[in-house]
Amino acid sequence: MNNELIISSSPHIHTSKTVERTMLDVIIALLPAIACSLFFFGVGALVVLATAVAGCVATEFLIQKFLIKGNSTIGNYSAIVTGVLLALNLPSNLPVYIVLLGSVFAIGIAKMAFGGLGNNIFNPAIAGRVFLLLSFPAQMTTWPLPIVNRWQYFDMETGATILSTMKEGAGDVSTGASIASSMKDIVEVSPVEALLGNMGGSMGEVSAIALLIGGAYLLLRKVISWHIPIAILASVALFYLILGDDPLMPLLTGGLLLGAIFMATDYATSPMSHKGMIIYGVMIGIITVVIRKWGAYPEGVSFAILLMNGLTPLINRYFKPSKFGERSRK
Repeated sequence: MNNELIISSSPHIHTSKTVERTMLDVIIALLPAIACSLFFFGVGALVVLATAVAGCVATEFLIQKFLIKGNSTIGNYSAIVTGVLLALNLPSNLPVYIVLLGSVFAIGIAKMAFGGLGNNIFNPAIAGRVFLLLSFPAQMTTWPLPIVNRWQYFDMETGATILSTMKEGAGDVSTGASIASSMKDIVEVSPVEALLGNMGGSMGEVSAIALLIGGAYLLLRKVISWHIPIAILASVALFYLILGDDPLMPLLTGGLLLGAIFMATDYATSPMSHKGMIIYGVMIGIITVVIRKWGAYPEGVSFAILLMNGLTPLINRYFKPSKFGERSRK
């Protein structure tokens, strides 16, 4: 009998699933969103995506080789997932050097500084996005218009996003009314266009259908459970209804679906128990709406997830999974 005690990072789950298989499932689930971003934003989306993935993989490899001097972990595809998620949170006209800075921060600071995969407190892709938003606010809030910029990377036509227009109160977007913009005279966006992705915004937040297809795949593959995404979306919808607003467009636009499905559900940074997941998701939803309605930024998903990442250890402390063979008292 092997009595050797093996110490490793969380999660400590006995399952036939591997990290590599899980990360591949996430990449597969992201393919519809990637395809939509390439269709609507073209060359710019390709440049940002390739830069973010290459930057994340290279940063992790170099840190492992020259600082940690351990076995390379880029083969588990987690750095690729971080790169893809980071890219999908960025505008398609972001300069290469800014994308690389975000990649270095996401992997070097938010992930590897804590000990690598499973030890990180904050979701690396969100941490990278928030770092760039605070460091380069002008570049991170300049949104290329879809379709017309397919073959351009610089000098793109830009316009306001739905959420920024809603925050400024410059039109009734819930009914698809015309929206005035200082950068583009008139932009018309209907719920159908929001579903398909024909609107300005970050590369991966524009197509609700693509994100929902990816979420359905992850649920079918049992990579994620329904608790966090449903808790986030339901709390956002309910909060908007309480405030007397139509929740349809706020649910379909911005980074809500991307965050709820792909980033709030990160194993290392989300609660372990189902009750903890629901509390975590509800709080993300509430904080998101608070920031959207009364904060300085028109979108609050990233800040909400990052804040709740920091509270995850506290949630895990009070809402622990039941011990094997015992019934939970929570």
